[in-house]
Amino acid sequence: MSSSQAAVGDAWSDLPMFFDPSHVALGQELTRLIRDEDAQLASVAYVGPRLAELGLFGLLVPETLGGRRVVAPDAVDVRAVCLVRERLAYMSPLADAVFAVQGLASHPLVLAEGASRRSERLRKMVSGETIGGFALTEPEAGSDVGAMRATARPGGDGWILDGEKVFISNVGIAESFVIFARAQTGSEVPRTTMPSAKQGEGRAPKRTISAFLVDVGAPGLTLQPMETLGEHPVGRIVLKGCRVGAEALVGEVGQGMRLALGTLDVFRTSVGAAAVGMARRAVDETLVRVTAREQFGQKLSEFQLTQAALAEMATELEAARLLVYRAAWLKDRREPASAEVAMAKLYATEAAQRIIDRAVQLHGGLGVMRGSTVEKLYREIRPLRIYEGTSEIQRLIIGGALTKAKEGSA
Repeated sequence: MSSSQAAVGDAWSDLPMFFDPSHVALGQELTRLIRDEDAQLASVAYVGPRLAELGLFGLLVPETLGGRRVVAPDAVDVRAVCLVRERLAYMSPLADAVFAVQGLASHPLVLAEGASRRSERLRKMVSGETIGGFALTEPEAGSDVGAMRATARPGGDGWILDGEKVFISNVGIAESFVIFARAQTGSEVPRTTMPSAKQGEGRAPKRTISAFLVDVGAPGLTLQPMETLGEHPVGRIVLKGCRVGAEALVGEVGQGMRLALGTLDVFRTSVGAAAVGMARRAVDETLVRVTAREQFGQKLSEFQLTQAALAEMATELEAARLLVYRAAWLKDRREPASAEVAMAKLYATEAAQRIIDRAVQLHGGLGVMRGSTVEKLYREIRPLRIYEGTSEIQRLIIGGALTKAKEGSA
């Protein structure tokens, strides 16, 4: 363990206003489990089984469906997910990403009516026997989900899927994906091509968007790897006459938007937690660096400009963490928290970007050397400001909530 890692300890659990005793105990357990650098948490081939071995996938499924209980037996505990992601992101952003996507893949199954029918699939996801993926984004439908072009039409005893999904995590290690497509019923005329989404043309009515659980071996499904800034398994899913059985439909036709947004609503808060974990690692690494390196006859930590930078980094880190766990606390209380979640995701990811940028600067030339810890963090933090709702989308949510509240009080 590096000196920076040793500095963490149990300080991560000091938010009694937002944590129940069970969360404090979980935080201490997580610190013991992943305190030491584990090579398996940094290996694409082994990270999934290792996370399952540590019992972490159980926190992604309610106890009533075979998962692990933290407080309530019938819901995923958002604070627990945030605690895990904060610590995993500190140790291994790859492990954090695989954990998060396993949650995104399992949660539509949890939310759908008749979830008990998927109990065996959820059991395999908890045990790590099955790794999943969440396929929502398309080349022309990122934040604008309504522009979705992927289609699903009845065929034989099941469905035939056509379309393309991009930037899909866990491509290459997942055995199945929850894929969202515009379901066509007998009253609709299938289109072989979709027109431009300009001025609303070709937009998928929300009531038709549906979710399908598709195994990677399904005929007509092709996976193509994509390279990103980080070293994560990300890729493209191409569907050409992909045939699946009737049982592949998750929930009912037209419930896809509810399942997708309901899943993102739970896990969006945890993106901020991952950002906090990466930012904390950057602060710890920087403290080790500036207290050891000497320039002009004194340690870097003795320069006032260095101290000012550290003060800003630490303050933004604590502010981000408070916003994240306030939002998670509200979610666990099942209170409306769209604006609070957006604030947490927006501020934590943007602040972490600033913190890590300062860390690179304070490391000097070492900070831009490929493979150094802060250089890796610099690459890993950037996507968090985009996925599960860009910073711009979060600002729209917050601004809309503020104006709606003002109009309602008028």
